[in-house]
Amino acid sequence: MFQLLYPLVHSLQPFLVPLCFCLTWGLIILFFLTVLSAVQEGVVAAKRLHQIPCTDCQFFTNDHRLKCTVHPSDANTEAAIYCSDYCSRNRNNQASAT
Repeated sequence: MFQLLYPLVHSLQPFLVPLCFCLTWGLIILFFLTVLSAVQEGVVAAKRLHQIPCTDCQFFTNDHRLKCTVHPSDANTEAAIYCSDYCSRNRNNQASAT
């Protein structure tokens, strides 16, 4: 059986080294592109999560049992980014000081 495959392997041998070289570098480049893509997705997710305004809202209680008195199910989630009931704590402090 191996005697039948020997001429085939022997004839392909000059092409195997460049083929393996290209495949190895292709896999290395694919690995780094995958890591780069994962890092970019992580940065996008972090930027989106930093837009959540809950901690600066006057309705935010900072209590794990009831985080928000108006929308408790949406508190500290992406749904809270465009919360219509958001009211800044700083705005109320400035209004009461004047």
